Amino acid sequence: MAKKKRNRRSARQARAEKRQQSVGAPTSDASAKGTSSKSVAKRQEKKKAEKKPKGKRGGPLGYLADVRTEMRRVTWPSRTELRNYSMAVIVSLIIVGVFVWAVDTGFLALLAWFTGLRG
Repeated sequence: MAKKKRNRRSARQARAEKRQQSVGAPTSDASAKGTSSKSVAKRQEKKKAEKKPKGKRGGPLGYLADVRTEMRRVTWPSRTELRNYSMAVIVSLIIVGVFVWAVDTGFLALLAWFTGLRG
């Protein structure tokens, strides 16, 4: 029960601080310590900037490590799914190719008829 009351109290304090910041007055914590809200905000930003995520490396090694972890998370298709997807792609390519060929042939025939360049 005490935890609930503490959470409510901290939520009320957070709302009050938000209201004071929107008005432009210093927060209660800053005024109690005798510092301005700007310096408190700067300190908080500095703390956030100093924190680095654990286990993260920078540069190419970090990138390769991230790629490795992402590849472990990938759900790979089964052999039958791969075959079905591959066949769907090949059939789609054939259909689109035939369509483009037909449209191209039609435009060439129309252009030849219109200009009379082909005999």
